[in-house]
Amino acid sequence: MNITQEKINDLSAVVKININPEDYQPRVEKAIKENAKKAKLPGFRPGMVPASHIKKMYGKSILVDEINNLLQDTLNNYIDEQKLAVLGQPLPAADDNKEYNWDFADNFEFSYELGLAPEFSIEFSSADKLTQYVIKVDDETLASRIKNIRRSYGKMTNPDVSADDDVLYSELVQLSADGSVFEGGITNTASVRLDQIKDEAIKASLIGLKKDDVLTFDIRKAFDNDAAKIAGLLKIEEDDAADLRGDFQLTVKNVNRLEESDLNQEFFDKLFGEGTVTTEEEFRTKITEELESMMVQDADRKLQDDMYKLAIAKVDFALPDEFLKRWLKATNEKLSDEELEGGYNDFAQNLKWTLIENKIITDNTIEIKYEDVFELAKIRLDQQFRMYSPTPIPEDQLGQYTVQYLQNKDNANKIFEEVKALKVFGYIKNVITLDKQEILYTDFSALVTAAQ
Repeated sequence: MNITQEKINDLSAVVKININPEDYQPRVEKAIKENAKKAKLPGFRPGMVPASHIKKMYGKSILVDEINNLLQDTLNNYIDEQKLAVLGQPLPAADDNKEYNWDFADNFEFSYELGLAPEFSIEFSSADKLTQYVIKVDDETLASRIKNIRRSYGKMTNPDVSADDDVLYSELVQLSADGSVFEGGITNTASVRLDQIKDEAIKASLIGLKKDDVLTFDIRKAFDNDAAKIAGLLKIEEDDAADLRGDFQLTVKNVNRLEESDLNQEFFDKLFGEGTVTTEEEFRTKITEELESMMVQDADRKLQDDMYKLAIAKVDFALPDEFLKRWLKATNEKLSDEELEGGYNDFAQNLKWTLIENKIITDNTIEIKYEDVFELAKIRLDQQFRMYSPTPIPEDQLGQYTVQYLQNKDNANKIFEEVKALKVFGYIKNVITLDKQEILYTDFSALVTAAQ
């Protein structure tokens, strides 16, 4: 067997593998004998089928399989031995159109194209400066949070006439272009929250309604084309909601209103435990602390995004784009040319970040241990459970759930990649200079939106 490599340029190479009969015949003969032992054919006792009979009937397909297996093993071993940093997977050379007899005596030559990772260096220092935002709660955000909490612990009433922030329990019926009920169209009874209506004119038309009142409105305009909200309201698929056109008829079945809970000791005890908070001032302070604690995560995400952009800007390397596009098409048969071109830039950007991550981890001997993956998976599961119940799950039970969660390969890979990113961000954060800056939440939100 002979293997040669021809480097086309810094980002691509062609590996040629020459296979002679003496390289593959022992593997093929062994595979034929193993098939003979397992074969169940009419006229032969189990395990007694002659190998010559199997070779005559299935020899060519066995030969093809064994050649493919030999090629795969040889190519993988060669890449490992030569320490080639390949991107994607090797692809059969586009111009490799040789034909063979497959008669157990052929000399084979196969060519494979390789996409190679670029060589680059990346360094960070205290001269690199980023802003680390410390988010403070503004009065508007605090008031909104307090209002939502008070309503969550308040009582439901049914006023005669709807007002701002009420919920209209209504029948929704799809209409035709002429305003008549669309035969076979969408019908659903659901709760329409006025605080979710984006169009001010439509929202105003929903205020002052009584039971059995009927109103026609443009549902897409009402929710600012939010397909997810429309799909949830009408109990349809999100793709169908995105394509929805025309008006809906709304018939009020009931007007529901959540009255805000009083700011009294009973309310404070329900929220924080008996005697923990005793005054409205302490309540506001507590809610402010909780909000700012949650906002730390928003600030961290912003800082990570800025570190990501800093790292990307530090390196300027090319990728074997044409090879990668071929590889993406070869491994995703349903991928259209339009989808490939439309999504390739994002793919390339993510690949660059992965190469940068790996470079930082290798250069700085950063370790990723199973304990790190386990702990982060446990945190993520705990966060999910707390979305449905504020009562924490016992530590031993959470640990069992984590073990089960990580037994799924996709889950384990997802958490591993998150740990890897956090380790890299942690390294960058410790090396560069961070300028801490306080900012109100509303200003921070505007800053993030402008950067998108």
